[in-house]
Amino acid sequence: MLSWTITFLIIALIAGLLGFGGIAGTAAGIAKILFFIFLVLLVVSLLAGAIRGRG
Repeated sequence: MLSWTITFLIIALIAGLLGFGGIAGTAAGIAKILFFIFLVLLVVSLLAGAIRGRG
């Protein structure tokens, strides 16, 4: 799933270099949203692992 974030980030960078502002903004927005979703999932996973413990 993290590959989608990287894919949209690369699309945004290439579109920005080529001058497609609308596409670059949209792709960057999607990449940002996906990044924060994965960040929240990482924190939840770490908290669940800490609560469950390592038996």
